[in-house]
Amino acid sequence: MSGPAGPEPGAAARSANSSAAGSIGANANLLLIRLKSIGDILFTLPAVHRVREAFPKANISFLVSREHAPLLEGFRDVNAVITLDRARFRRPNPGVILAEAFSLLRRLRSPKFSLAIDFQGYGETALLTWWSGAAQRWGTVYRGGRRWAYTRGVNREVDRHPAEGFLSLLAAGGLPATPVRNQFILPRRAEEEARRFFLDRGLDPARPTLFVQPFTSTPHKDWPLERYLEAAGFWQRRGWQVLFGGGPADRAALEPARQAGFPVSAGATLLVSAGLMQLSTLIIGGDTGLLHLAVAMGKRVVMLMGSNHPGSSHPFQHPDWAATPANGQPVAAITPDEVNAACDRAFAEVEALNKG
Repeated sequence: MSGPAGPEPGAAARSANSSAAGSIGANANLLLIRLKSIGDILFTLPAVHRVREAFPKANISFLVSREHAPLLEGFRDVNAVITLDRARFRRPNPGVILAEAFSLLRRLRSPKFSLAIDFQGYGETALLTWWSGAAQRWGTVYRGGRRWAYTRGVNREVDRHPAEGFLSLLAAGGLPATPVRNQFILPRRAEEEARRFFLDRGLDPARPTLFVQPFTSTPHKDWPLERYLEAAGFWQRRGWQVLFGGGPADRAALEPARQAGFPVSAGATLLVSAGLMQLSTLIIGGDTGLLHLAVAMGKRVVMLMGSNHPGSSHPFQHPDWAATPANGQPVAAITPDEVNAACDRAFAEVEALNKG
């Protein structure tokens, strides 16, 4: 999904910053770091594209928590994935912890990185950025005490969308501003498995389908399930297929949807869930990683959020795709009629796009 480029630094800033990026060779090894979580990793995608555009021949590695590594399969500009197994660090076994730590540190040193970019800014990621030994180390700074780890640190901008903040970090390093691209490419095997899921449950990929992702990782962000069911019934009566999605831990919570006769994909892998969204016409849900993934795949979403003010994680480049309550009320204050109206508008946009 493309959009307008963000504001470029002034001429003086470009001149001051160009030496940082300019010192990196065309065939350099580059390291990008974002350990978690799904939505925040996806917010690095426009920055990953921009790094690739600036260094088309570079070898780009991405350090991520092991549980989120499958997501990087859709980051086509990344050459290699380095994983950190956080579960091993939680074991009460010093030998296991030391073995994992030394293994990770070896993997960070062996490619001889020229540039390491920390998109997380945690104490552990700042340390890993420094340990990489890269001559250039750029990072988002949450706390001033971590600035020592970077050759170029940029304070986190709380009033900007996280994806825009990551692009701002690259601009500070001297990378030229280019049109913003946010494109996740779903692996073919995930597409095929999602299509089999559809057919096995009597769903027709040619019919309009509403994909509902009712739960987020934070309960106060959730719209009540009974209201999702009310909206699902509305669209079912209008001839739409409705599919409820969720993670393995959501199976029990989604039992009311199953009992209401709706197919449920809780427990499907992340990439298969992405495939199910790709087959769907419209995706609705809260501020959660799966909906941000849908946006990166070019799908139309309706995201139910408490606010879409500057700095919130609204659908990137599309704050108008967020349905929000009036007067700062909680998400639960949004009515089914408001959600159905937002879905109507979204479907009209999809139809117009398909006809165009």
